[in-house]
Amino acid sequence: MESGPAIFAGVVFALFGAGLLAWTVTRVRHREPVAHGVNPVASATLASLAAMITLAVAVWCFTRL
Repeated sequence: MESGPAIFAGVVFALFGAGLLAWTVTRVRHREPVAHGVNPVASATLASLAAMITLAVAVWCFTRL
């Protein structure tokens, strides 16, 4: 009965993390800023770190099934 919320949360975290990581990689490959007005290396690093943490939380949610 409690696997429903874990599945939903895992899917949401996985989609957000994958989308953020794909967007960051696309922006870096095109040499475009990830965030305006911020150091390009710092913004790409921070966005990648946030995406990886989100994907790790998704994996953690899926292990709770």
